[in-house]
Formats: sequence, C-alpha cells, structure tokens
Amino acid sequence: DDIKLVIAAREFQTNSGPIDAIGFDRDGEIYIIETKLYKNPDKRTVVAQVLDYGAALAFNYSDFNLFLNELDAKVKQHFKTSIQQKTNNFFEFEEEESKIFFESIRINFLEGKYRFVVLMDKLESRLRDLIRYINQNSQFDIYAVEIEYYQFENYEIVIPKLYGAEIKKEVSSSHTNNRKKWGETSFFSEAKNNLMENDFISLRKI
Repeated sequence: DDIKLVIAAREFQTNSGPIDAIGFDRDGEIYIIETKLYKNPDKRTVVAQVLDYGAALAFNYSDFNLFLNELDAKVKQHFKTSIQQKTNNFFEFEEEESKIFFESIRINFLEGKYRFVVLMDKLESRLRDLIRYINQNSQFDIYAVEIEYYQFENYEIVIPKLYGAEIKKEVSSSHTNNRKKWGETSFFSEAKNNLMENDFISLRKI
C-alpha cells in the first residue's frame, strides 16, 4: 500500500511483443505491467505472458544504456520531458538520490529482477490461486490487481484490490531462521533505511 509507481513507458516494444507498461518505485524496482479484460478466454496465460516479457528484457537487452535510452525516448514522446526529470519530479529526488535510483534500476535490470503486475477488471479464483502458488514457491514477485470501476454523474471511481503481496510477507515471516542472502541492491536498500544521509552517501562512494 505504501508503494507509488511512476509509469515510464507504455507499449514498450520487445521481441515478445509490446509490454503494456513499465514502471519504477522509488527504490529502483522495475515493474512489468500487463492489463487484461476478464472476458479473455484463459486468464491464466497472462502470467506466462508477463514472465515472457521479463525473459525478453533479460536476454535481449544486454546493454542497459540502450534500454534506458529507449525508455527516455518514450518519456519524451508522451510526457515532453526526460526520464530523469520525470522521476525526479515524481519522487522529489535530490541529485544524489537520483543517482542512487538509476543505479538501482541498472543493477535490477542487469540481474533480471523484475516485479510483475497483472491488472484486470475482474480476477477469477483460479488466477488468484496460481499467483499465490507461484509466490509461495519461487523467487518471483507477481501481483494481481483487480480494478472496480464506477461512474456517478461526472465522477469516475476506481477501487483497486491487490493480491499476491501478502504471500511474500507470509513466506518471509515463516523463514526467520534462515540467514539473509545479500545482494548489492538489498544491501544498499537496507543501508539507506538505517544510516544518516551523509553516511549513506559516503558508503556509496566507498
């Protein structure tokens, strides 16, 4: 509930087809978002589709700068500003925070670490169960969002319901005796939460 996403691109082209949307949170996590209508005949295939997009990014964009440049072109086309300026304005980043943000994106991109979001007008129980099962038994983060939409006079009301995030909490709490495996992203994320800003900047330089 406390995560805000900036949407950097829509219809981002890959060799597996266009990704509906690519977004980032303030920690530099990458979100691959796929939208589907309930009337699609087999809703479960949307999970394979978002994973396929992740594989396409991981194995067909070996150059991070190429990926970033294409995102920047999308942002300039739709928002008339650069991706750096858009994210800085959205998250209210200072210069050093912006550097850390893009470095986190770079690391997540090179390591193929994405968060997948399936956005639908209605979720059936089989799809919710599939996402729960995957999150319980894999390293993936897959979330499903059901959107309820209403109109009243001149008002449009959208109510999102999130599924999948609670599974990760259950997994992490049930494995508290396991030693944590650190990566560069998780290390600096933890450091950022526990250090004063000047100390964190010094740590990044080291």
